[in-house]
Amino acid sequence: MRADLPGLANPVPLIGLLPSIFHDDPVAERFCAGLDEVLSPVFASLDCLDAYVDAALAPEDFLEWLAKWVGATLREDWPIERKGPLIARTVDLYSRRGTMAGLREEIELHTGGEVQITESGGIAWSQTPGADLPGAAVSRVAVRVVVDDPASVKFAWIDEIVASSKPAHVVHQVEVVSRNTEVQE
Repeated sequence: MRADLPGLANPVPLIGLLPSIFHDDPVAERFCAGLDEVLSPVFASLDCLDAYVDAALAPEDFLEWLAKWVGATLREDWPIERKGPLIARTVDLYSRRGTMAGLREEIELHTGGEVQITESGGIAWSQTPGADLPGAAVSRVAVRVVVDDPASVKFAWIDEIVASSKPAHVVHQVEVVSRNTEVQE
């Protein structure tokens, strides 16, 4: 944590802000030195505030707060290398929520795998009333995630992402497979 940095100097020592009569007073010097030690992490944090709100630069203990700030959900067992990019992309992902591209990118960020999405829907128009529509009668979306180790991916987590990103009436299916299985097929 930032508060546990021994020897961190206050960039603006408090003794210098007192009237000059106190500059040579040993009690005032010790009192201000104690306050400087307490305030130095605050000044260091404020000096680097832009780095704290940048997901690529933020300290690991700050990422959880930053994730809540933008509405991202993180898993505690994720490495920092996965948390930062997800937080950085969250706002853009919300703007594309409900699209195949947005869903694909969100799942890729959560799993680190390759995502394949198939859907049954379609759009068509016809000048003939009652003409057959393309696609299946029941709307479906199938998501296949290809990763090195399927055990490392929490299936319920991916299922929840898909369920919250698709329209309520669309049936979905999620499959997590190994790259080795993908090669054998």
